[in-house]
Amino acid sequence: MTPTANSPIPPDDPRRQLAVARPGDDGSLQHIALVGDVYTILLTGEQTDGRYCLIDMRVPPGGGPPPHRHGFEEMFTILEGEIQFTFRGEEVTVHAGESVNIPANAPHFFRNVSDRPARMHSMCTPAGQEEYFLQVADPVPSATAQPPELTDTELAARSKKATDLAAHYRTELL
Repeated sequence: MTPTANSPIPPDDPRRQLAVARPGDDGSLQHIALVGDVYTILLTGEQTDGRYCLIDMRVPPGGGPPPHRHGFEEMFTILEGEIQFTFRGEEVTVHAGESVNIPANAPHFFRNVSDRPARMHSMCTPAGQEEYFLQVADPVPSATAQPPELTDTELAARSKKATDLAAHYRTELL
C-alpha cells in the first residue's frame, strides 16, 4: 500500500522494525527488582524510536515506589488486583481493567494496599524511564522471581544511586 502524494502523514520509515514483547519468553526480556517490586521491560525506547517504553510491573501487597515526579507522562493499566495511586496528595484506587494517566511533573506514587499481588503495565512517554530502572535495580531471572533481600547497606547504596541519577532521567524523588 503506497501513501497518496498529498498525504499529511510522513512516509513509512523502513529502518524501524516491528517490536513484539513476548512475556513468556524470559530469555528475551530484562527483569529487574526495584523497591520490592519486579518489573519486566517489554518495549524500550530503542525499539520505539524514543517515543515510549512499556513496563510490566508486579507489585506485592504493600509494594510500590516512594513519592516522586518526573518530566514525562506515565500511564498505568491495571491487569490484576488493585493499586492505590496518590496524585498531588489525593488518593484513588484503580482496579483491574482500569487505566490512569499521571501528567508530567505531577507528584505521585502508588501502593498495593490489598492483600494480593497486583500487576499493571506502565507506559512512559517519551521513553527513558526503563533506562533509569535498569541503572538502579537488581536483575532477576524472571518476571515471577522474588526480589533479592538486601542488607541495610545495600539498600542505602541503591537509594543513593537512584538519587544521584534521578535528574539525568528527568526524575525527582520527593
